[in-house]
Parts: sequence; structure tokens; C-alpha cells
Amino acid sequence: MRELTDVRYEVADHTATITIDRPHAMNSFTGNTVDELIWAFKSAWADPSVGAVILTGAGDRAFCAGGDVKERARTGGYGETEWGTFEIERLHRIIRDIPKPVIAAVNGAAIGGGHVLHVLADLSIASSTARFGQAGPRVGSFDAGFGSAYLARVIGEKRARWMWFLCEQIDAATALGWGLVNEVTEPGELMATARERAGRINALSPTALRFLKHSFNADTDHLSGLSHLAFDGLEVFSHSEEAAEGATAFAEKRSPDYGRFRAAPKPDQG
Repeated sequence: MRELTDVRYEVADHTATITIDRPHAMNSFTGNTVDELIWAFKSAWADPSVGAVILTGAGDRAFCAGGDVKERARTGGYGETEWGTFEIERLHRIIRDIPKPVIAAVNGAAIGGGHVLHVLADLSIASSTARFGQAGPRVGSFDAGFGSAYLARVIGEKRARWMWFLCEQIDAATALGWGLVNEVTEPGELMATARERAGRINALSPTALRFLKHSFNADTDHLSGLSHLAFDGLEVFSHSEEAAEGATAFAEKRSPDYGRFRAAPKPDQG
């Protein structure tokens, strides 16, 4: 068993529960957190006794607030990693590819990259206190792959653009109405509900579930190529002054000033 510092991994009743355990930072992730999440999902994949996976966050304030923007403002990245690269795209792929249903138990804020994680899950169960939103354009980042294109498949183009272009948050009731989550529970019932749903999954044919998950994914797997392109672009953008302004403003608790990065109109554009 690998020693984990940012994630908890437990298996009981044929269900693996993966908990992002950084409540002091709203369960935001660093490079190490992502490495540990990948390890946890690979462990659940390899364990023949596991039939379903629950992904959640520690505490009741946040499911996951995305990348640790304060770390990015301080160091220019998300910290040291096992392979020397920030493997968030690999994490996205493993959530989709693991041949076992993944349930996101959204216990609080699911924002930015954390919102993308629950969107990629097969099912999402939300606490009534949960809230959802994208923050990339506010903090100098974006997810132009699964986090936007697949989101549009889930809730529709207009709503997905609204979430990305306005960076406003929605509550659990709105998320349910939009089809962004499958059901909403009271906070104290969230994990019990997720485990009950996992138990019902575990009573079904694992081979049938594997084929069904891959069948559902097949319709949107072409987005993987878009995701590669998007993360290549994000890597370049993350080293720009514009991206740095978003992270620095967040760390300094002020509004970012992006005005200087807007290109001046050409003379023939008025």
C-alpha cells in the first residue's frame, strides 16, 4: 500500500472510496494530489473485488476546488510530481476508462478542475449544500477538452457556455434541474446514499457494466484528441503574463486586471 498524504483510499463491501483529503485548501489539488488520485483509481481498477468507486472530498465545505491556485501563484506550477509532469489529463482519462462505474459524492463546492472531475464521473450525487461552477477564465486557466466540450453534452451548449463565460456558481437544485447531477440529498445522507447506489451497482453483472460504460464513452471519445490539444495549449498559456495575473490576483484576494491583454483593434475594425 502506497503511503498517501493528500488522498484517502478505502475498500469496503466491494466499493472503493477515494477521498481528496486537503480540507484546509478546499480539497484543491497539487501535482502530488493528482498522482495519488491516479494511484487510487489504478488500485481500484486492478482490485477484482471492487465493483464501483466513490469519489468525494474531506469535510463538508468542498468536494474539490480545482487546482491549488495559491500554489501556482507562489511557484508557477502545482508542485513536484512523481513523473515530473502535471498529470491531470491522465487522471481525466482514468476516470473515464476504469471499467467500473464511478460515483461522485459532491459534498460541497465543486469548482474549476474539481467541477470537471464530477462531470467525468458516471453518476453524481450532490449534497443540498453543494455548489458548482467553472473558474478558469477568472484565474488564468481553462479546460477546452472534456471540461467544456463534454460538459456541453451533459447540460447543453447554452448552459455550458454560461458556466464558462460568466464563471458564476449554481446550487444543487439548479444542477439537478440542468441534469448536471443525478440526485440531491441532505448533507448527512450523502455518503450513505452513495454507498447504497454503489451496492446496487455491485449486485449487477460486472461484464455488462464494463461494456455499457465503454459504449457510453465511445460516443464522446473523439474529445480525447481535443483534450490533448487543449492541454498542450494550456501548458503554453500557463507560462504567460496573462495566466500569471489570474493566479496572482486570486492569491492576493483582488480582482484580476486582464484589460492590458486585450489586443488593440486594427484600424479597419473601427
